[in-house]
Amino acid sequence: MPLFADLSDADIERVAELARERTYPKSSVILFEDDPGDALYVVGTGAVKVVLVGEDGREVILSVLKEGDFFGEMALIDDEPRSAHVIAMEDANLLVLRREDFQQRLREAPGMAAGLLRALSRRLREADDKIGGLVLLDVHGRVATLLLRMADENDGVHITSRVTHHTIAQMVGSSRETVSRTMRELAERGLIEIARNAITIRNRRALEAAAGR
Repeated sequence: MPLFADLSDADIERVAELARERTYPKSSVILFEDDPGDALYVVGTGAVKVVLVGEDGREVILSVLKEGDFFGEMALIDDEPRSAHVIAMEDANLLVLRREDFQQRLREAPGMAAGLLRALSRRLREADDKIGGLVLLDVHGRVATLLLRMADENDGVHITSRVTHHTIAQMVGSSRETVSRTMRELAERGLIEIARNAITIRNRRALEAAAGR
C-alpha cells in the first residue's frame, strides 16, 4: 500500500497493531457527508466510491478507490467534518486507524507522512485534470480521459475493474444513455474493445486525441 511504502518493518507492525479490520457489504454506506472525522480508512479488498449526493438524490462520483487506496485523512488533518459520502461498490474489507493513533504514527514515522503527502499531491493533480476536463471537453473527451486513466492504473491497456455505464456517467457528469452511445461509438471506431469482464485499449493514440492530449 503506497501510504506505508516508506515504513520499516517495525513501523508497519506498529500500524498493524493499531489498525482495526471492518467489513462492509456492497451498497452499504461507510461514511456520511458531515460525519465527524474520527478515523482513516485503507481499502484492503473490494472497491468504494466517494460521492456527493444532490438534493434530488442524484449522485456524482468524485473517485473510485480500490485495494491500497485510503480515504478519510482530510478530516483528521483539518478537524472538519467529512466532505462526501463513501459507499461500498462491492463487498469491501477495510483497515481503520483511529484519529489519535493516526496522528501518533505521523509523528513517529516520517515515512508515513511522506506517503500521505505524495498521495494528496496525486489527488490534487487528478482533481485539476478532472475539473479541466469537465470545463473543456465534451462527453467523448471526458469518457476517453477516464478510460485512459483507468487503464493506466493497471497495465496501460486493460481495464479489468467492473465499472458500469451508469457509474461512468456519474464520474464524467453525463447520462447513462449518452455514455452507452459514446462507448459503442469508440468501439465501432476501433479505439476500444469491450468484453464482459474487461475493456481493452486498441488505439491509444486515437483515444488520447479524443481526450484532447
